Formats: sequence, structure tokens, C-alpha cells
Amino acid sequence: MAKNPIYQIHDPRFARMIVGSARLEELYTGCRWAEGPVWFSDANQLLWSDIPNQRMLRWTPEGGVSVFRQPSNFANGHTRDRQGRLISCEHGTRRVTRTEMDGSITVLAESYQSKRLNSPNDVVVRSDGTIWFTDPTYGILSDYEGYRAEPEQETRNVYRLDPQIGELEAVVTDFNQPNGLAFSPDEKILYVADSGASHDEGLPRHIRAFDVASGGLANGRVFATIDNGIPDGIRTDMAGNLWSSAGDGVHCFAPDGTLLGKILVPQTVANLTFGGPRRNRLFIAATTSLYSIYVTATGAQMP
Repeated sequence: MAKNPIYQIHDPRFARMIVGSARLEELYTGCRWAEGPVWFSDANQLLWSDIPNQRMLRWTPEGGVSVFRQPSNFANGHTRDRQGRLISCEHGTRRVTRTEMDGSITVLAESYQSKRLNSPNDVVVRSDGTIWFTDPTYGILSDYEGYRAEPEQETRNVYRLDPQIGELEAVVTDFNQPNGLAFSPDEKILYVADSGASHDEGLPRHIRAFDVASGGLANGRVFATIDNGIPDGIRTDMAGNLWSSAGDGVHCFAPDGTLLGKILVPQTVANLTFGGPRRNRLFIAATTSLYSIYVTATGAQMP
């Protein structure tokens, strides 16, 4: 065990990925359910969602926390496209949107095969410009994180959107509740969390991996299982390790699925992202609070 009680080291490799003297900093508290952090390196700022409070918040090292957008349409996960524009998943409108540089909103996806999406949850953008997002039913289960409604889609899917031609494709259709997703640094693997156990202990609490092929995804398999809580948001670092949210904090897995270690957090973690000038600061959205901690790992390249 490391001397710092916030770390659990399960593999010696993890000791080289953490800063023993680093402390977990609470940057803000007062959310109802913090989610979807995204780092803007060019603006030196972090945006994240407070879903039930219908707002998106902004944190900067110099200015602290302010409201970025309210109402937010119960926005959840965010990322940036290759032009640096904000891509968001909105529970309330059941759509994926892009915030243009002038602040206007463009709707990218809101239906599939003429039926409304469930409630887009999390999103990533590949280097070819395609947008990949998950569509579980969390935002329509109640009026707390969206608007209660019956799902129109028969399955809970992972989608690939080509924004150039507006083509939306369901690339995986057998998830219970697809959640966070992330590409490996070389984009040859797509990782997707299945958090079905959030409402049924008998359902999955694992992360699946898929090979990215020219025709879509192939060779789906279970990559890792979370032993406390469920996997929600996930990220990869430049060495190919995967960092996952969990009930007791952040779990770090090697590219072969070995649990390397944990960063323990006082609240259930929903999502995380790497940021800071060197992409070595881990920002953690955990229930009511936004935390950060420095690590020696470097987050996979972001726009």
C-alpha cells in the first residue's frame, strides 16, 4: 500500500503512475449529480454538467466556478470535436448537439429510424471526425435527470454519426445500459461501459472492448469488471491504460485488463477527464463535487 491513504496499489506499475504526495482537491461542491467533464486547453477551463440542476458549470484556475449554461436541457456527457467545438448529450431533448463558435446550437442527432433516441449519455469524437455516443434510458426513467417517457428504441445502442453526411448508424445493439466510452490512443479499440447493474444487481457492471474495423466494430469482449459500484465515465491515457469511474473512486486498468490500482474518492464517481497544460491532472465528477488530482500519466490526445 502507498503511504498516501487515497491510493490502493494492486500492481507495482500503478505506483509509477501516481504522485505519492499529491492530494485530492475538492474544487467545488453543491451539485446534485456531477457529470460529463471536458477540458478546454485553449481556454484553460473545465466544463461539466450538474444534470438535475439543469446547468453546466465552468471552472478556471484563476476564476473558480461560474455557470456556463442554464438551463442545460439536462445535459450529461460532453467532448470536443476536431475543430474544438463542444459536443453534448442532452437528456431533456434526447439529442446530441454541437455548440458553434458563436454560441449557437446545432442538432446533430435526435432520432434513429424515425424514432426518438432514448437519452444520449456520453460521447467521443474520432480523429476522422465521426461522433460516437451511447443511448441508455437513464434520462427518461424519471423526471429527475430528464423527462419521464417510454423508450421508442427497442434496444439501447452505441451509435456512430458521420456529421458530414448526417448518417447515423447503430454499431452495437446488445447493451443493457451503454454508458461511458473511450478510444484507445491509437483508436484501434473502442471501450464502452455497461452499467446495467445500476438498477438490477444481476445485470453487467463491466467494460467491453471492440476492435475498430473499416466496416464498424468487431470482436466484442469483456475487458474488465468493476468490483465496487458500476462503470460510468471512462478515459484512456497515452500508454493505453483505462481509467474508470466506480463506486469507491477511480479504477485504473492496464491494456490487458489487469486492475493496477485505485484512487479513492469520498463520493461515488460518475465521470472523469484528463486536463491541465500537460494533461496530467485528473478531473473527477463525483456526486455533489468536482475533484482533481495530479498523476504522472498523460491523458490521450484531445483537441
